[in-house]
Amino acid sequence: MDTLSPQQRSERMARVRSRNTKPEMAVRRLLHSLGYRYRVHGAKLPGRPDMVFTKRRKVIFVHGCFWHRHPGCKNTRLPKTKLDFWVPKLAENERRDAENLSRLSADGWDALVIWECEVKNLSKHLERITSFLGPAR
Repeated sequence: MDTLSPQQRSERMARVRSRNTKPEMAVRRLLHSLGYRYRVHGAKLPGRPDMVFTKRRKVIFVHGCFWHRHPGCKNTRLPKTKLDFWVPKLAENERRDAENLSRLSADGWDALVIWECEVKNLSKHLERITSFLGPAR
């Protein structure tokens, strides 16, 4: 049984953002401060990557741990109610993510996934990000 009314649940779910989330904005600010320039939300690419580095043929996704099922993360827990809805929905998100990464790779793009929980300590992951992108120009 859901603890919220249908209207309350609808209002709460409507507040879940898909673009310009706090973790995404933190990564974008960091990359910009390091001198990297990029396009946001590549509409023509599979999965609509959060940051697109066209000349480098590289993309970065900033994934939420819950929605994209970060393996081994405590934020990947399942909800306690409506499992018949959530399990297939979250499994489909995982399947779609894998398909998008595969399509990008087949098209000659390199992709990096930064997880929401990693954004809390971006300096710890800075070397991985800069080695993926190469030197800023």
